[in-house]
Amino acid sequence: MKPTFQGNPVTLSGNTPKVGDMAPEVNLPSKDLSDVKIGGASGKYQIINFLPSLDTGVCAMQTKKFNTEASKLPNAQVFVVSMDLPFAQGRFCSTEGIENLVVASDFRSKEFGKKYGVLIDDTALRGLLTRGVIVLDPEGKVIYAEVVPEITNEPNYQAVLDLFK
Repeated sequence: MKPTFQGNPVTLSGNTPKVGDMAPEVNLPSKDLSDVKIGGASGKYQIINFLPSLDTGVCAMQTKKFNTEASKLPNAQVFVVSMDLPFAQGRFCSTEGIENLVVASDFRSKEFGKKYGVLIDDTALRGLLTRGVIVLDPEGKVIYAEVVPEITNEPNYQAVLDLFK
């Protein structure tokens, strides 16, 4: 199923990993420009949130919700990936008190968006990431994958949190 933006279909590049797939590994800059490895085996569960921009209300809400929950999840690392510049991500985290997750920017090569099949190819959002969550087990296998059907809606937080009960 193709996601929509305000009811209009959106085309994504590539294929989003499905449950059971091994997730691709990418290296992205974090808010302090240090490299962050996302995907692949890490010895921890990885909760990878992807979203268009931290400068929107829904994206900010998604980030805040997972920031609140991240410290409660055993053996898990939570990521938020967007096309925002690392400096803007750092400012957002500082202003909003985001301390329990890692933000990473896909602005350089759009590698995450392409490898994970979540880069928007058309509409006014062309060049941004769609919204969703992918969860990996410690070996890097996808155990949950959600691309939100309507980009302006939040993901299913409870489905992700239930994986850790």
